[in-house]
Amino acid sequence: PCKQNGKRFFRDISTIFIYNIFGVIWELIVKNKNSTGRGGAKTNEYKFEDLKIGLEESFQYEVTPEKIERFRELTGDINPLHVNDDFAANYGFTGRVVYGMLSASLISTLGGVYLPGRYCLIHQIEGCKFLSPVYLEDVLTVTGTVRELNESVKQAVISVSIRNQESKKVLKAILKVGFLE
Repeated sequence: PCKQNGKRFFRDISTIFIYNIFGVIWELIVKNKNSTGRGGAKTNEYKFEDLKIGLEESFQYEVTPEKIERFRELTGDINPLHVNDDFAANYGFTGRVVYGMLSASLISTLGGVYLPGRYCLIHQIEGCKFLSPVYLEDVLTVTGTVRELNESVKQAVISVSIRNQESKKVLKAILKVGFLE
C-alpha cells in the first residue's frame, strides 16, 4: 500500500528496482564463467555463529565490454555516458563510464557468495557511495569486513569497499545481512 505523500511508494519502487537489478547482475557475475569471480563455484557457508568482528572476504571482478553490453541489454539504459566514448570524453572522463549499478550489484555478490555466502539474507544496503568512476577493463576488488554482530536479531553489519586495479576506492557501502537458518 502507498502512503498519500508518495514517500513510501517511491521507496518501494526503488527497492523493487534494486532487487530486479541485483537479480540481473547475479546472472552476469555468478553464472558468467568468464568472470574473475567464482563463476558459479561453491559459495562460502558462514553461519551467524561463525562470524567474528574483523573477518574479511574479497573477490575480483573484471569489467569487460561484453559485460557492459549485457547490462545495457538487460536494463535498457542507453545513457551516452555509458555507451559513447566521445560523449564521456566531452565531460572530462577518460572513456565511457561503467554503470554505477553494475558496480553496486557486486555488493549482492559479496553477501550471497562470499560473506556470509549461502545463508545470506540481505536486509539493507546503506550509504552506497560512488567515489570514482569505473571504466572498461578495470579490475575491481570487492572487500567486505564484519564490523558489527547483533546477536539479538542475528544480523551482521559488513563494511564494503570496492577498489580498482590502482587501489583507488570507487565505491563504499554498509551491508546488513540476516541468515537463513
